[in-house]
Amino acid sequence: MGRHFITVLLMLAAASAAGAQRSRRAPAAESEFGPNVRVYLEYLRAEQEVVDDRVSRREIDRGYYELNSNRIRALRQVALRMARASENDYLPELVAVAADEFDQLFEPPLPAPAELSEGETLEFKFRYLGPVASGRHKFYVFARLDPYEQAELRKQAGKEASGAHATTATPAASDQTGRPRRVNAP
Repeated sequence: MGRHFITVLLMLAAASAAGAQRSRRAPAAESEFGPNVRVYLEYLRAEQEVVDDRVSRREIDRGYYELNSNRIRALRQVALRMARASENDYLPELVAVAADEFDQLFEPPLPAPAELSEGETLEFKFRYLGPVASGRHKFYVFARLDPYEQAELRKQAGKEASGAHATTATPAASDQTGRPRRVNAP
């Protein structure tokens, strides 16, 4: 019995040390980011806590819980990828939708997810960043364009957006990770 007790104690100590190491690593990994990206990551953590709380109180069903937990993971994955690629303390407003949720973003006729190209701009409002698989779900992630970007795209197109899905190609891949900078003085 004594040998088993010592083995169990050693296993508990090792598990505790591994958990402490993980908790120390998480903030350190996020310390590579500026305050804006860290706030966004904290926002996603808080959203996950809300979803966890709601499912624990049986306010939502398991399917809804899984969908939203996977959506939060997909948004976190995209945010980390963008922040690391741009080395910029800026993230656009990110939106992740499943294929059957396109009507939450777009007016009919809805764009076909399979026909979207990364970097494509839809309705002068959203830039498509690509699909992300998270758990059993596939999300299509978009960056909402700010009003300055929308105005610039409309100006470049030389016309106002019509009722149809106006699409434009993004000039360069580097433009996908950050918004254009204003060069004129305020």
